[in-house]
Amino acid sequence: MKFNTKTIHGGQQPDKAYGAVMPPIYQTSTYAQSTPGGHKGYEYSRTHNPTRTALENGLASIENGNYGLAFGSGLAAIDAILKLLKTGDEVISTNDLYGGTYRLFTKIFENYGIKFHFIGMENAANIESYINKNTRLLWVETPTNPMMNIIDIEATAAVAKKHNVMLAVDNTFATPYLQRPLDLGADIVMHSATKYIGGHSDLVMGALVVKDKEIADKLYFIQNASGAICGPMDSFLALRGIKTLHVRMQRHCENGKAIAEYLEQHPKVEKVYWPGFSNHPNHDIAKKQMDDFGGMISFVTKGSNYEQAIKIVESLKVFTLAESLGGVESLAGHPASMTHASIPKEEREKVGVVDSLIRLSVGIEDIDDLISDLAQAIG
Repeated sequence: MKFNTKTIHGGQQPDKAYGAVMPPIYQTSTYAQSTPGGHKGYEYSRTHNPTRTALENGLASIENGNYGLAFGSGLAAIDAILKLLKTGDEVISTNDLYGGTYRLFTKIFENYGIKFHFIGMENAANIESYINKNTRLLWVETPTNPMMNIIDIEATAAVAKKHNVMLAVDNTFATPYLQRPLDLGADIVMHSATKYIGGHSDLVMGALVVKDKEIADKLYFIQNASGAICGPMDSFLALRGIKTLHVRMQRHCENGKAIAEYLEQHPKVEKVYWPGFSNHPNHDIAKKQMDDFGGMISFVTKGSNYEQAIKIVESLKVFTLAESLGGVESLAGHPASMTHASIPKEEREKVGVVDSLIRLSVGIEDIDDLISDLAQAIG
C-alpha cells in the first residue's frame, strides 16, 4: 500500500466479533478465561488491549516498521527507550531538543549513572568523535524543536551501525507523512502522538516503532513491566487521527509554506526558521529525506525584544497561545517560558532559543485568516 492508503487500512482488519469497520473501544481491564491461562490472546489490559493493539499495528504500518508500541505520553515512550540502558552507558543527543526530553535525560536518568553528551548534529561526521566504548544510543530530533535544524538520518545511521550503537529518532515534527526514519537506517522511531498523530489536541500519548524483533521484545517487556500504557479511549482517538493524517499534513505543509514566506518578507521580522528555505542549513538534506517541509515555524522579530515577543503572542486571535503543537488549530508558543523553560537559559541561548523566539504550529484554517492574524499581532 502507498502511504495515503496505509493511514486508513494499514495493519487494520474488521473487528472479529461483529465486523465493525472501526475497532471498538474495549473499555475493560480484564478478560474471562476458560481455564487458568486459557484466553483469546488477552488477559489484562496493561499487557494487551484490542483497541491498543489495533493502534499499535497502525503505527507500525505507517512507519514501515514491524512492531508498534503505544504509551501514556511521549515522555513515557522515551523513558522506555532509556530503560534499555544500564549504569555506565552513554548517550549522544542533539543539543537542540524538546525541553521535556532534556529534563528526563538530565534530571532523572543522569541520577542512575547514564551519561549524556549534548552536541550539534548538523554534520554527521562530528558525531563520531564523541563515540566511545560506553556509547549505546544516539538520540536525534529532526526537524529539531524549536530551531528547525535538520539532521541527516541516513548519515547518522551509518555512524551508528559502524560503532554498533542504537539510533533513535524523534519523528514528531515530521510525522511518517514527511519522513520515515526506519527506512533511513534508524533502529527506533519515537512520536509524541499527542501532536500530529492524534491531530486534534484531545489526547496525550507516545509511540515507538521498530523493525527488529529483539529490540521490540525488550521494549514490550518494559512497556508491560513499567505500565506506562495508554487507555482504550485514547487509542481509539489516535487511530482515528491516523486515518486523516495524510490530508491534514498536506494542508499543514501548504499553510506552513505560505506563513514562512509571509514572515520572511515582513519588515519587522529578523529571522525565520523553516527548513523549506533554500538558505536554511541542511536544506538539501531536508529535500532528500523529507517529502515536504511541514507546518512548524519559529521566528524572531527585529531587535530581539522579549516584551515585544510576549505582546505578539498575547495579541493573536486565530492562533491560540498554548503548549503543544500538531493539532488542526494553529498554536503559538514562547519556547523560553513554555516548552523549553526546563533548559537553563545559558544552554538554551547556545542553540538559538533566545527569549524573543516565537514558535508557530500552523494549523489547517484558511490561510488568509492566519496571515491577517499575524499581521495585526506583529503590527
